[in-house]
Amino acid sequence: MVDTDENIDKVREAVGIFDDPETLETTIDALMIGGFDRADISILAGTDAVEKKLRRHFSRIEELEDDANAARGNYISQESLGAAEGMLFGLPMYVAAGIAAGLATAAGGPLGATLAATVASGGAGAAIGAVLARLLGKKHAAELESQLARGGLLLWVRVWTPQQENVALEILSEHSAHDVHVHELTAG
Repeated sequence: MVDTDENIDKVREAVGIFDDPETLETTIDALMIGGFDRADISILAGTDAVEKKLRRHFSRIEELEDDANAARGNYISQESLGAAEGMLFGLPMYVAAGIAAGLATAAGGPLGATLAATVASGGAGAAIGAVLARLLGKKHAAELESQLARGGLLLWVRVWTPQQENVALEILSEHSAHDVHVHELTAG
């Protein structure tokens, strides 16, 4: 919708707050099954990013639900997080093993030494990957805990039509969101 007097774009969104990540993920799945595009679904960004953008501290999630300046992010499902952790675990292992095998082969060493170097390097790479994967998982968990301690996990759904608005409100309510409502914000 465009305001012809000031040429300002308005954005309508359904809003809901969730008490646990599992219900939030189930709701996002239901929204996408219900016809919403992933690009129209956003969650509150990390606490540090939010406070940096707002240039202030916030103590309750409810303070941000209707704030157009609150930093937003894309939801990362548990499946995607697991895939990222797997990549962080496996990639260093394969790279280290490949480099070790290449160097040992180029040096003309015996097959046994080449295999030993490959296995040892792969193990070292796997250890590095495991540490990186654990750090990613801990960071994600800490961010969820921080937001839950401040009142919940905030979800916004951009709605383009009155019909989408009704569908979004119904899905949010059916999935135990609280403080469910629609707001209109000035874009940009």
